[in-house]
Amino acid sequence: MVHQKHHWDFPMAPKSAGTTPLAHRLPPLVMVRAFEAAGRTGSMRRAAEDIGVSHTVISRHVRNLEHWLGRTLVRAGPRGVELTAEGESFLATVSRALGAIAHAAHELRPTHKRGQLRIWCIAGLATRWLTPRLSALERALEGADIELRATDAKPDFARAEADVSIGFNVLERLPEGAMRLIRPRMFPVAGRDWLDQHGMPADLAELARSPLLHEGNQMQWTNWFEAVGEPLSHRLLGPRLSDASISYDAALAGQGIALVNGLMAADELASGRLVELFDTNVELGTYYLLTAPNRSGDPLIGVFKDWIADNIRRSTTGDAAH
Repeated sequence: MVHQKHHWDFPMAPKSAGTTPLAHRLPPLVMVRAFEAAGRTGSMRRAAEDIGVSHTVISRHVRNLEHWLGRTLVRAGPRGVELTAEGESFLATVSRALGAIAHAAHELRPTHKRGQLRIWCIAGLATRWLTPRLSALERALEGADIELRATDAKPDFARAEADVSIGFNVLERLPEGAMRLIRPRMFPVAGRDWLDQHGMPADLAELARSPLLHEGNQMQWTNWFEAVGEPLSHRLLGPRLSDASISYDAALAGQGIALVNGLMAADELASGRLVELFDTNVELGTYYLLTAPNRSGDPLIGVFKDWIADNIRRSTTGDAAH
């Protein structure tokens, strides 16, 4: 009987590669790329979002790579992907190799005369604040090509994934070389429909027992209650959502109470679609901007830094231009 070779049956790596052509010594690069993304992000799902395929495709590529190598590279853990010792070693080599390829390709690609700016921005700020100002940004950059990606992931500058990254973290954990943008006040809001149905919480203790909207986990709300001096003796209620923008939309849709800041919520607060609950003054983190090292002296980056700092300042004083 003739053996039917399936699409997932990859040949094993040759034992002696000294005289074997390079193409036969390399594993299929689509599998390597999937493994690198899974190892870098720590999750098959996040790797899938990073590459733009389904998580089942990522899992299949990683399994096929393990079959090709004859080694176990990853194990499923309680927090996602866990690399074996061999997986850690292979990831370090693969990351350097892909980074070198990305850097070489970036150097060879022609630069557009008008310039290019690729921005990775934390999802809530990208959707609620930066997107409505793209026309103003284009004018400030004199028609440069702008590419905006709303994501909470951090770009790999060594692989030329982005030119600038805008993130959010506590002040003590900002990356080296980060430019501080603003440390906004964080406060709870609810939609008008939700308040009409449930009423205003009488105090912070009642707020802590209300349906809350969480970003990823309950840590942000827990830290907020600690900052306002409201001890928690119970588990907080409410769904966990992937990012601030979804939490914000859920609050607008009357699904619970969200934590927001003035950059995101100014328009809806002014129109009355969202209502701030209580009078508090809590700052949980800082927005920051990080620049790719190879573009740190680029005049276009300098213009962008000035523009975003100025517009954030004017947003907090109600003087921002759209």
